[in-house]
Amino acid sequence: MAPLTLTELCALIGEVLDERLAGSFWVKAEISSLSERGGHMYLDLVDGKTAKMRATCWAGTKEMLTAYFESETGQRLQPGLNVLVEAEIQYHPVYGLSLSILGIDPSYTLGDIARQRQQTINQLQKDGLLDAQQLLPLPTLIRRIAVISSPNAAGYEDFKHQLDNSGYHFETQLFGATMQGEQAPKSIIAALEEISNVQYPMSNIQYDCIAIIRGGGATTDLSCFDNYELCAVCAQYEIPIISGIGHTRDISVLDLVAHQALKTPTAVAEWLIHRMDEQAERVRNLFIRLQRTAERQILIRQHRIDMLQQRLAACNPERIYRMGYSLLTKNGKVVRSVSELQEGDIVTTHLADGSRDLTV
Repeated sequence: MAPLTLTELCALIGEVLDERLAGSFWVKAEISSLSERGGHMYLDLVDGKTAKMRATCWAGTKEMLTAYFESETGQRLQPGLNVLVEAEIQYHPVYGLSLSILGIDPSYTLGDIARQRQQTINQLQKDGLLDAQQLLPLPTLIRRIAVISSPNAAGYEDFKHQLDNSGYHFETQLFGATMQGEQAPKSIIAALEEISNVQYPMSNIQYDCIAIIRGGGATTDLSCFDNYELCAVCAQYEIPIISGIGHTRDISVLDLVAHQALKTPTAVAEWLIHRMDEQAERVRNLFIRLQRTAERQILIRQHRIDMLQQRLAACNPERIYRMGYSLLTKNGKVVRSVSELQEGDIVTTHLADGSRDLTV
């Protein structure tokens, strides 16, 4: 065979590919990187460490494809997702081999996410961590709250507003963290470590609970809360964790390991306020019981006083005098027997209306 120029070889490769690999293929792969430029979406697809290929979803297809994927899965395309895409093989003499994405099957990704989520739950169960938080006692009064949230999130503002206008004195301290995407687990774990440092005994600060809160969002934004490392750290944390991370359709794995799981930041605030309402009602009931008990004791003692007064009145000498009896004294002492008297003694008789001296 006569020598070929590089251009001729590239053209031959293109012809063979067009002939042998015409049409589209359904390809399973993991998205290792994703970027957007000029309305187009550029991806690197991998199959473990055994294969890697560039892929492009052109602007005309990208808008429809991403909208369909998000509506079906509740999440955006992002690195780390396993996908099933329909693609054509493209070959360019300069840029080499790549795929042109034409379509996507969201059910494949949903199944893979569910599988990974179940694996995380199974591992937590195996490690004895799934119910560990439930063993922690909740303080009777939950007032000091460490909050993990994005500082500028609307959900955090709603949470604060609810507590501040509750009529109770809640003390909150914010520990800022990234609350979505692949960086969120490490960021939240770092916030938990910071809280542990504040909890050092010399600081004299003890939190009653930790609220991990985030407003609503796509499921992808919240899929970070299914991360095993994050859930394992939360499960083993020594302070009760209350989650309110905005899941609208599913319960995250973090919700499963948290001491209490609520839907939204506002729901967390309402739960905290409700606990204070319960304790306030208990105090009111105790006050009423104490007041009633005191009133009963006072009535009982007033009645006893009345009885004693009646007994005293019955023993009053004046009452005896009024009945016709008299009291005889000699030299200021009561005469109790005739043997105490002799002829000529001066004695005093006491009657109801006065007394008189008498000579025996």
